Amino acid sequence: MTAYAICHLRNVELGADIVDYIRRIDATLAPFSGHFLIHGATPEIVEGPWPGDLVMIAFPDMEAARGWYASPAYQEILPLRTRNSTSVTMLVDGVPEGYKATQVLAKLS
Repeated sequence: MTAYAICHLRNVELGADIVDYIRRIDATLAPFSGHFLIHGATPEIVEGPWPGDLVMIAFPDMEAARGWYASPAYQEILPLRTRNSTSVTMLVDGVPEGYKATQVLAKLS
């Protein structure tokens, strides 16, 4: 099942460190078959506050997402972003093809 790395970025200081991070991140994704779905987009807000930008990266599964985040290559560049922005980052499983919202009710019983 596809898994996602999602980051809500705020207060990004677009300097040399962030530029370096952007130049290097694609190479860290390749070994884990990760690819951007959303990168730095400012969402059109229809409910509630949302300061900042959104990044979403897809991976084949949670194991690949965790492997990418923990990889030496990504950990090496991570401080370039965290020192120059405020963010919340998470890894989350997607849902299978054909998923219906009512399927969550089975988990509640």
